[in-house]
Amino acid sequence: MQGSRRQRRRRETLEEALDHAVAIMTESGVGGLTISEVARRVGIRGPSLYKYFPSLHAVYDALFARALREQRAAVQAAIEGTPRGLPRLRAAGVAVVSWSVTNPALAQLLLWRPVPGFEPSAETFAGSVRESVEAGEELAEAVRRGELAPEAATPDGQRLLTIVLSGLISLQLANEPGVPFRDGAFTRLIDDAIEMYIAHYHPAIRPPAR
Repeated sequence: MQGSRRQRRRRETLEEALDHAVAIMTESGVGGLTISEVARRVGIRGPSLYKYFPSLHAVYDALFARALREQRAAVQAAIEGTPRGLPRLRAAGVAVVSWSVTNPALAQLLLWRPVPGFEPSAETFAGSVRESVEAGEELAEAVRRGELAPEAATPDGQRLLTIVLSGLISLQLANEPGVPFRDGAFTRLIDDAIEMYIAHYHPAIRPPAR
């Protein structure tokens, strides 16, 4: 029982530290995070925080993992009950952009390289790879349904979709930080941007069978 309480307290301290880390990045920029400031806000000495995170990059790694989990949860909530193929692709795309502009510090950590020398660990980055595989599967399903041309399910087709979504996010965060998703000069164009992508990969019209 005592061990269980210690584990619970450790988890609570970890999450509290990450909450403060997000707040610091929001206030001072993603690169403005320091172990000492996180520890101060948690209410412990700097060296004590190393019991939870062996380095500053370990904090960033945990934040990267949190960002992936939160973004995935937002996408899953958006596509629940949505038919596969284009309806699900549209809903997922909107969810990714909406979550990102609502959580700018974590989104920057996912999309950009704001911390010199930091790369997520292989274990953490596996979550990003899984998301990429799932997106590719949904594109392939849209192709199977005849909603998109086969080229949409190629690596370049998937990269282009990523460019469309991340471009909107990056421009919005760079030019109008803090503006709500649907009010942003760039993000309010999300529906049109997705439709442009779909139009680019519109399946060719086949001659009628004889």
